Amino acid sequence: MLTHPTLDQLHALGLHGMAKAFVDIEAGGEAASLGHAEWLALLLEREASLRRDKRLSKRLQYAKLRQQACVEDIDYRTPRGLDRSLFAMLVEGSWIDDHANLLICGPSGVGKSWLASALGNKACRDNRSALYQRVPRLFTDLALARGDGRHPRLLRALGRVDLLILDDWGLEPLDAAARHDLLEILEDRYGHRSTIVTSQLPVDQWHALIGDPTYADAVLDRLVHNTHRIDLSGESMRRSRKPSRKA
Repeated sequence: MLTHPTLDQLHALGLHGMAKAFVDIEAGGEAASLGHAEWLALLLEREASLRRDKRLSKRLQYAKLRQQACVEDIDYRTPRGLDRSLFAMLVEGSWIDDHANLLICGPSGVGKSWLASALGNKACRDNRSALYQRVPRLFTDLALARGDGRHPRLLRALGRVDLLILDDWGLEPLDAAARHDLLEILEDRYGHRSTIVTSQLPVDQWHALIGDPTYADAVLDRLVHNTHRIDLSGESMRRSRKPSRKA
């Protein structure tokens, strides 16, 4: 029997998916009915599947999505103004390849963060990198990073991810450092990467929120152009739904 030497070699080469398939096929009594090509095909498929799963797990771990949301679980029945055809296009993902942005606006509790997280999850499943950042905490982290030398590295990380989710934008006005950091992030990403922004405030109030007119013009120029919009309305879904249910 070559079982043990073969398993040892597979594990030594890091082919753990193939090793697991090898054991399963032997244990299931399928070995005698399979030709060499079929054996190899099954082993390779299991190895490829294991590696895809590991890569997806790493992407999701890096993304730090706010909610465990999937686009397949979206509730289109609740009246909140969600355009099903537009969202289907966003799920398909070509807008990320086109480096477009997405703005999701609406009152608290209508599912803005959930929808953004679902699109982030889908991006990871489509072999794209994603990163979730809650805006107030992001600017706090960037301010702290200025003092310990991490600021350039953190900005680079924000600039290179395929899909950046900036959640809870507009909860408080920006100070000078936050305005500068936001412009740097969007400048690095404009035309190269995609960004999702969620906010309780409508877009026409963002200029005043940014504060400085020059910065506001520059930020909105990079954020609002080449952008898809979802404007939600209605009552909070938290009042009638448990956290584990669809959004």
